[in-house]
Amino acid sequence: FVTSGIRIGVPAVTTRGMKEEHMETVVAMIDKVLVNVDDINLINSLREDVKEFMKQFPLYPELG
Repeated sequence: FVTSGIRIGVPAVTTRGMKEEHMETVVAMIDKVLVNVDDINLINSLREDVKEFMKQFPLYPELG
């Protein structure tokens, strides 16, 4: 059995306010890690990019 992709739980990201256009960024980040799995410097840099991107979508915005 070989899978053909990765399934992402859309309810988890839409709950945080992401829209369809944001998923392109999410997919690009995931792809970058998978293509460069052995490049720890790139992964560390991308980790910071993810943190910055996610600031737009706070888990509990009402806690401000």
